[in-house]
Amino acid sequence: SEGINQWRHKGINFDIVIFTNLTPEHLPSHGGSFENYKNAKGKLFDFLSKSRRKRIGGKLIKKMIIVNADSPHKDFFMQFGADIKKTFGISSEADTVAKNINDTYDGVEFFIDESKHELSIMGSFNVYNALPAVVIGSSLGIPLDTIQRGLKDLKLIPGRMEKIDEGQDFTVIVDYAHEKESMTAVLNTARKIVKDSGNQIIVLLGAEGGGRDKTKRPIMGEIAAKKSNYVIVSNVDPYEDDPVEILEDIAVEAEKHGKIRGENLFVIEDRREGIKKALSLAKKDDLVIITGKGAEQSIIICGISSEWDDRKVVREELRRIAGNS
Repeated sequence: SEGINQWRHKGINFDIVIFTNLTPEHLPSHGGSFENYKNAKGKLFDFLSKSRRKRIGGKLIKKMIIVNADSPHKDFFMQFGADIKKTFGISSEADTVAKNINDTYDGVEFFIDESKHELSIMGSFNVYNALPAVVIGSSLGIPLDTIQRGLKDLKLIPGRMEKIDEGQDFTVIVDYAHEKESMTAVLNTARKIVKDSGNQIIVLLGAEGGGRDKTKRPIMGEIAAKKSNYVIVSNVDPYEDDPVEILEDIAVEAEKHGKIRGENLFVIEDRREGIKKALSLAKKDDLVIITGKGAEQSIIICGISSEWDDRKVVREELRRIAGNS
């Protein structure tokens, strides 16, 4: 939405535009209004509808809109003009529907009609990303088995449910989850995987400063408290804001929902120390999830940007633990 408001889409003649989801984010950049935010997203679809049709090899290339039918905002995005409009979903009627979704430590499997599809990336929410790829592939005449192979062969999206393996006997995942919907999705996946095994879910989270939405902080604190066994609250990117205020906005809400400081709730401002704590709590077959930054390459504290990569830090700390064992 910010890129669209900055006209970054100008000069690009899009053929296909996809709507996956819409949650409150970057609202300060849109006057604090969710409607303004939604309308900014809509500009891309409007731009598609008004742009010229290409001819490639003498063939007219039709404009296509692909929309998540499960979203309450589907009608808004379906209203824009296009030669072809397709829908996808999990829980609603749509042109392409995924059923029988199964989460495992190795990824996700699901069915479209009678055809089985597999993702080698954890998280059933990733099915929402896979479905429009299936729709596009099918519309371009790509054979079904090629689409299936392409999905299964995708092993890694950096910082998105990325497993970090240094030979430890528990699972560590780094993910970009940084607001209500993504945090809920990640922790729901964790709960499905752990199920009734008795293994623990340990989550590290935080929130950004720098004018980002403050209202999401307590919401994430509540989600983490309800859906994990241990909560570590640590810096993400406070920018020039007070880090303690950001962390407390999350931690206080986690306390309201049953977490106890020093027992299953830890507020650790230094992110490396927070990661250390999360890893130290893990026992065999537990699940540790480091959220908030994914594959980002910096951390901004007191207005100063420093080199940072959660995946690198997690590997360093896992090796340190292995060296001390």
